[in-house]
Amino acid sequence: MLSPETKPGSAKNEPVDPVCGMTVEPAKAAGTFKFEGQTYYFCSPSCLEQFSAEPAKFLANAPKKLAQAEPPTATEGSFTCPMHPEVHEPRAGACPECGMALEPSSPAVTRAVYTCPMHPEVIRNEPSACPICGMALELKTVTAEEAENPELAAMSRRFWVSLVLTAPLLARTMGGMFSGRLFAVLPPATWNWIELAFATPVVAWGGWPFFERGWVSIIRRRLNMFTLISIGTAAAYLYSLAATVAPGIFPEAFRGHGGQIEVYFEAAAVITTLVLLGQVLELRARSRTSAALKALLGLVPKTARRVREDGAEEDVPLDSVNVGDRLRVRPGERIPVDGKVIEGTTFVDESMVTGEPMPAEKSAGDAVTGGTVNGTGGFLMRAERVGRETLLAQIVQMVAEAQRSRAPIQRLADVVSGYFVPGVVLAAVATFIVWAILGPEPRLAYALVNAVSVLIIACPCALGLATPMSVMVGTGRGALAGVLIRNAEALETLEKVDTLVVDKTGTLTEGKPRLVTILPEAGSSETEILRLAAGIERASEHPLAGAIVARARELNVEPPPVEGVQSIPGEGVTGKVDGRAVALGNLKFLEKLNILSGALKEKADALRLDGLTVMYLAVEGRAAGLLAVGDAVKPTTPEALGLLREDGLRLMMVTGDSRATAEAVARKLGIEEIEAEVRPEQKGEIVKRLQAQGRRVAMAGDGVNDAPALSLADVAIAMGTGTDIAMESAGIVLVRGDLRGVARVRKVSL
Repeated sequence: MLSPETKPGSAKNEPVDPVCGMTVEPAKAAGTFKFEGQTYYFCSPSCLEQFSAEPAKFLANAPKKLAQAEPPTATEGSFTCPMHPEVHEPRAGACPECGMALEPSSPAVTRAVYTCPMHPEVIRNEPSACPICGMALELKTVTAEEAENPELAAMSRRFWVSLVLTAPLLARTMGGMFSGRLFAVLPPATWNWIELAFATPVVAWGGWPFFERGWVSIIRRRLNMFTLISIGTAAAYLYSLAATVAPGIFPEAFRGHGGQIEVYFEAAAVITTLVLLGQVLELRARSRTSAALKALLGLVPKTARRVREDGAEEDVPLDSVNVGDRLRVRPGERIPVDGKVIEGTTFVDESMVTGEPMPAEKSAGDAVTGGTVNGTGGFLMRAERVGRETLLAQIVQMVAEAQRSRAPIQRLADVVSGYFVPGVVLAAVATFIVWAILGPEPRLAYALVNAVSVLIIACPCALGLATPMSVMVGTGRGALAGVLIRNAEALETLEKVDTLVVDKTGTLTEGKPRLVTILPEAGSSETEILRLAAGIERASEHPLAGAIVARARELNVEPPPVEGVQSIPGEGVTGKVDGRAVALGNLKFLEKLNILSGALKEKADALRLDGLTVMYLAVEGRAAGLLAVGDAVKPTTPEALGLLREDGLRLMMVTGDSRATAEAVARKLGIEEIEAEVRPEQKGEIVKRLQAQGRRVAMAGDGVNDAPALSLADVAIAMGTGTDIAMESAGIVLVRGDLRGVARVRKVSL
């Protein structure tokens, strides 16, 4: 197989430099760079340097050419030969080497790709630092495997060792300010050697990553915060090293009281340790987000039960499942991949995708989604989307990409930093010159110290340490209002928000089915209707049955014993209670029994307009009443929406639930703008559409299906009663799931 970067028709089919387009002899190449499984050859170090900084940029502009390549690796949906594993084709067929039929490759064989959150054009095949801004790269594609972040482990180790070694240096400096006698037992020159011993490992080993990044930023002319850190700490350390090892080389202008030369080992060590702390905090925050995404992928079972052509069943790793495989899903199991039911009937809890609290009935021909939970019925399905093609995997990828996306202000910061860092370096040089000429004695010592101070104080990492302090104050006030504020940006932006997009299920409503209405016919009572319904449904595992039994338990209504229970899937259930024939089911069921009355049907139609699911009860062949199950609006929601309207917010409800149910809830709450029956990716598109209109958008939700929209919103607000992925995507969490917290925290943000 050939690579896209080789000139066709060349005598040796030689590769082409992707930067300048020159033909390169591999044996004489100035360097190589491996990217996405391909090895690229370069005619000069300059071309290699440019390509390694932004490979995607050069490959996007390069024409497609045949070339020599590395042996290919299996990718999702490819086919390979069992005798010649180097052969990979996009579709089934015969091996060009031996003629054998190709077999599907494992859909889970993927390569790790790392990218920069601030500069997505930077792509690497292994963990490293961004050549533009110096940030640690993170995995572009999230996988379910729990792998330790090597960058976090390394930075944590460097931080703790540096902290232990820096503490004595800080004590020596601060102690000398309060009691000079304490350190007078040894001469200053001896103390300098002791400080050198403590500071050297901190600066040389602890700060090594910063010097590497700073050097790269200089040779690539991409100055960033690590440029300032490395120049500042290196200047302070090297000056102090020279003053300790060879004090005689310094003229009088560098000497202070007693002829001593001041050293700044403590400053270099403290700066290095603080920057390491900032890196550890940042990497930990990013790891927490990644952990939530991995937990989401963990919803998918590790194995699937595959049904072979001969009818035998076997448990196989999920990686081995291919499109077209028949899979058996047993009661209570999570569905392994996306596909269609080909045999059986069941109810599936799809709330994590659709937000609909009521489990959906599934029968032959219906689509099912990987990661959702099967109910009490087993079924056979055909796999249609596997690996990264499943809806759950796509949701995870959308969230990850949204979290890495940059706001316009971040792009502006990139432009400003290109002028800011060189400006700071020039300011430091000017400071040194002015102090060296006009400053008090010792002029050169003051000049060096003040120049280094300019570099360090201007470093933006100081903001990274100051921000958590402001968050602490806002978090304390927010916690009193039942709100967890997770970052300062969300707190600051919330005050500017003019549009609030809210999910329905679990945000405006309680998020679980409840029996909300009982309407008895003449001669029956609510208690009797509930008693009979709970009795006949007590042995059932249908989700509606659970709501009826739970309500009976709340009201201390004891269900009676039942005989001869018979369930008709998709319709209802019959049995004998206290010697009487009782039937409970849907409209179709009672019409089949020729029991339903016209008056009762009108009442049911009115309840359905309110978004409720209606069940009819018949006793001894006569309609006795009906029961309505629905997702009740939270008691605090009307007040919360009133407060938000008073605050001038535009409200929009966006839900994956049915339009009838969404409109019923909207009517109750006075919400005029609604979007119903939307998929998770469509929620994100709605947020982006509002932002394109110039709106500052906050999104409030609680489920997996809300995560992409939460990640794209200017402010993400999650219900504390919701899923981990929603909370990890949010800057603000309403601990008790009470929307009144949004109105309260807006006052905190002023």
